[in-house]
Amino acid sequence: MSPLSLGRKFKKARDLVRCGEFAEALILYQALARQFPHALAEYGSAAAESGDFAFADRLWGRFRARQRKDVRALFWLAQQYGMVGLHTQAGALYAEAAGTEATNLEAQINLASFLARTKSIEEARAAVSRCRELDASSEWVRYLSAHLDRRENKLAEAERQCRELITSGVKLPQVRYSCFSELANVLDKMGRFDEAVASLEEGKKSIRQPLSVAADWRAWFKVPEEEVGRVKSLPKNILEKWGKTFPPEARVAVGPVAFLSGSSRSGTTLLERILDAHPAVAACDESMVFKKIGPRIDISADSIPAPTLNVMRELYINSMGVVLGTLPGGKTLLDKNPARTVWLPAFLRTFPELRVLIALRDPRDVIISLYFQDHPSTNPLTVEQLAYYYTLVMDCWLAVREWDGLTWMETKYEDVVVDPRKEGGRVTRFLGLEWHENQERFHEHNREKPILSNNYTDVTQPVYKRAVGRWRVYGKLLAPALSMLGPYCKKFGYE
Repeated sequence: MSPLSLGRKFKKARDLVRCGEFAEALILYQALARQFPHALAEYGSAAAESGDFAFADRLWGRFRARQRKDVRALFWLAQQYGMVGLHTQAGALYAEAAGTEATNLEAQINLASFLARTKSIEEARAAVSRCRELDASSEWVRYLSAHLDRRENKLAEAERQCRELITSGVKLPQVRYSCFSELANVLDKMGRFDEAVASLEEGKKSIRQPLSVAADWRAWFKVPEEEVGRVKSLPKNILEKWGKTFPPEARVAVGPVAFLSGSSRSGTTLLERILDAHPAVAACDESMVFKKIGPRIDISADSIPAPTLNVMRELYINSMGVVLGTLPGGKTLLDKNPARTVWLPAFLRTFPELRVLIALRDPRDVIISLYFQDHPSTNPLTVEQLAYYYTLVMDCWLAVREWDGLTWMETKYEDVVVDPRKEGGRVTRFLGLEWHENQERFHEHNREKPILSNNYTDVTQPVYKRAVGRWRVYGKLLAPALSMLGPYCKKFGYE
């Protein structure tokens, strides 16, 4: 095959994936992989895009077997696994790359960064120490050291390191912002609230300017607005209509499935970890499985053939088994995905028996927490813009909770931290289970699993209450968003 012909075939396969024509794309990739084994990498990514994580894992495994000594290939695979929520596999690949080339600073930093986001301070600290031995002047290494100091409550040392980095003129844009964000969180914990805001604002200023965030910012939210609009357009009896075309006797039997959502920073991670400590629950932290499957479910169609929906049911369960490392079996499968309430129509069409659990938190605390977190998708946004996105997420939920026949429960973060056993027990019973003694020690169980969250430290120690009412010391910062949040405070009982 000529290079030109080969290039055309790859382009066609990529275009098919982009258009959602997965069956045809996978057939083409299969043919390409027979002739060119390097195509296994893209073949696996196409399988993941289709929602078939089990197939993607097998294909990537074959690619990995051919590239064991290629550190760049291991990096690429780790990123692919990470993007679809297969964090255990991603971590193993970062560790393999670091072990393959012990003097490769990039390999060591990638591993250290991953461990700092997903593992204990001790594991991350050891990886950062290896980085320091290679290059103690590295901006990433110095930032990670400051980050771990803050997590260990070595606040004075963390502040010193952040300020030294900022003063030295950080060249890497992401490290520069992260330094300001880290410093802000240090100052917040020290009670120096005005300084914390000033640090955040200085960091955000540098990333807002090239993005023109202030200009016509509503345009940023066009896609989520359209998604929420589609959900709100569905009638209240939509579940009954869907149920007639997909009755219980037509469904492939699967174990119990529950969906935990709500706004980001509403305590979903804490709640998920309390539930995951139950031996009859298999909880999954922000997997992208349904994100890949959901678009294949046409919620506007009058009828979807039962075989089609059953294929999606089995695909979802099998792919979640890959993410979890084992099929859930008879356990209750809990899919925790904050801010993904727009998935609910497709999720409920595929799993009419789905139990829906929504985490609530004082909207004002949510926005302050979002503003302080270091996340590429939200870092440039103002409190007003964050509040607007919050209204979209919660408007979607307010519409869905009016649907006839929906099995749902709301739970408040504030109730969980005041009495974890009482509120955790109420939620556990909603899942059809009784409280288990393991749930009392959820923070010990959490140390055994990857947690891809900004609050790893918080959910691996006993519950604390210091985040409740945090917004009160940031009243001036929050002022532009208060009128927007007011109706939601009232609707959810936070007046």
